Amino acid sequence: MSPLADDHPFLSRTPPHAPETLLAQARGCGVPRVALVNAGAPTPLQGLREACEEGLAEPILLGDPIKIHHAADAIGWDIRPFRLVPAPGESAAPKAAELAVAGEADAIMKGQIHTSTFLKGLLPSACGLRDKGTICGHVFHITAPGSDRPLFLTDAALNVAPDLATRQACLSHAVHLADLVGVARPYAGILAPSEDVTPTIPCSGEAAAIAAWAKGALRQAVVEGPLALDLMLSRASASVKGVESQVAGRVDIILVPELNAGNALFKLMSLGMGCCAAGVVMGARVPILLTSRGQGAPDRIASAALGAILAAEARDRRRAAA
Repeated sequence: MSPLADDHPFLSRTPPHAPETLLAQARGCGVPRVALVNAGAPTPLQGLREACEEGLAEPILLGDPIKIHHAADAIGWDIRPFRLVPAPGESAAPKAAELAVAGEADAIMKGQIHTSTFLKGLLPSACGLRDKGTICGHVFHITAPGSDRPLFLTDAALNVAPDLATRQACLSHAVHLADLVGVARPYAGILAPSEDVTPTIPCSGEAAAIAAWAKGALRQAVVEGPLALDLMLSRASASVKGVESQVAGRVDIILVPELNAGNALFKLMSLGMGCCAAGVVMGARVPILLTSRGQGAPDRIASAALGAILAAEARDRRRAAA
């Protein structure tokens, strides 16, 4: 049970587990060098330790060396074999970007640092991790207890109030990630309160525009919108409402209208359902592994698995271009 799951009836008593299918795929991709930003806290360090023991990461520890050693002692981990890079406070994220640009890190993982501080140190174009004009997006790979079937949720952590182009990019990232982990023709739903386009609900019209765009731009996916959540998850709901939908009851990707909706949905799945939620920012030169500070080791292990898969793809692209 999560340490947050005390006696509230809507909190899950089922501990999350990293999906074995994802871990098995990642183990065949080689071991990426993962830079943990602000590594001086037990929880993120334990997550990276378990990823390391699973063969999913070669740690690079960035932050205050004293805090890192104290945290390592607290979890009983001998970190002497690993590279430790002194980078106190807000200097850790830019330093991780520097390592990645220099080819010394294959992925970057969020440690004990606020998300906004973490991303501000990585994503500005001056950091060199993002090509000019590239739109980054965050994707959660979520699995429910007892199932390895993923649900991809975007964007619940990076883009606060995304415009149309940003939402199109986020959907493209999710479709690409789905393909990488074996969901060859994903079914994507664009979230809105109902399936009707309503002028007083702007996201409904935008959902219809994105779905129309996807028919030409993302032919490898089945994309529908606007769709309410009940229709995405339940064929019975679609039948009762008389809605014809290929996505109903079989959704693989949910594109939310803005961060508040996505963040609330992710946290309900995580805390309320015991789901494992692996998070990654896509669109940068290396995968950026981004989970909430309240998430535990299984989520971080699964995030490391995503990092290994995406890092291997980036490595293959570089080789092909050479």
